[in-house]
Amino acid sequence: MNRKQERTFLSIITLISLSLLPFAIVKRSFKDWIIVFLVSCIGNAFADRLLVSKGYLKYKVRPFKTNFAIHFPFDFIHYPLLLLYYNQWTLNSRPLGIILKLFPFIIPQTIIETVVEKKTDLITWRKGYTWYHSFVSLLIKFLLCRCIIALIRKINTEKLSTT
Repeated sequence: MNRKQERTFLSIITLISLSLLPFAIVKRSFKDWIIVFLVSCIGNAFADRLLVSKGYLKYKVRPFKTNFAIHFPFDFIHYPLLLLYYNQWTLNSRPLGIILKLFPFIIPQTIIETVVEKKTDLITWRKGYTWYHSFVSLLIKFLLCRCIIALIRKINTEKLSTT
C-alpha cells in the first residue's frame, strides 16, 4: 500500500468506529460504559506510549504526527470501542465465559495487526516484538479493564449498574 491508500484505509476504519461508538456508549449503565471507555483510553495510551518510547513499536503513518508518538485513532477510538463491546457482551458472564469471550475480539485484532504490520507502514514492530506480544498485551489489557469495571460494579450498590 502507498501512503495515500494507508491514510484512506485509516480514515475509513476510524469513521466506521466513530459511527459505532454512540451505539456502544448510549445504553443502560451509561456511566459504566463511560468508565470503561475512559479506562481503556488511558490504559492503552499509557501502554502504547511505553512501547513506542522503548522502541518496540513505531507508527510511520498516523494522524497528529507532530503532537503524538502514539496511534491516536487506535488508542482513543478503535481499542476502546472493542473493549466496550467486550464488556457489554460479558456483563453477566461467569469467569470461564469472560475468558472464552476474549478470543473473538483478540484473535481477529491480532491477525489484522499482523497483516497491517507486514503489508503497510501503519505499524512497525521492532526489537523482537511479534504477534505473540500483541496477543498477550491485548489479553492482559482486556482482562484488566474487565476486572476494573467488575470491581466498580461490586463497590457500587445502586441499581443502575446491575444491568
